[in-house]
Amino acid sequence: MSKTIVNSTNAPAPIGPYSQAVMIKDTLYVSGQIAIDQASGNIINDNIEVETEQVMKNLEHILTEAGLTFDHVVKCSIFVSDMNNFQLVNTIYGKYFLTNPPARETVEVSCLPKNVNVEISCIAVK
Repeated sequence: MSKTIVNSTNAPAPIGPYSQAVMIKDTLYVSGQIAIDQASGNIINDNIEVETEQVMKNLEHILTEAGLTFDHVVKCSIFVSDMNNFQLVNTIYGKYFLTNPPARETVEVSCLPKNVNVEISCIAVK
């Protein structure tokens, strides 16, 4: 097995011992992204919509670095700190998957890194 580490300078650097993404053959595994703005290093959490938008932008930067788009995404995992935000997160998320959305699950968790409200990971295939 040969794996390639994918890192985008446009997305936030990992905050632990992991890579932004790993490519194995034609499959890209993207680590969970939170709403950190790469330029400022700040967490963007003015409201759940803005926070989700930043998460999706971070995912997009990593996909782009690997030569992929959201059309290549086959699976997403969404983690939220409050399921009452589900519809708001879903609305922003849905803007990135207008046709043929990927498989996914959404799970409420008790706490996320840096006390954010949403984290999303994905798997994409060339």
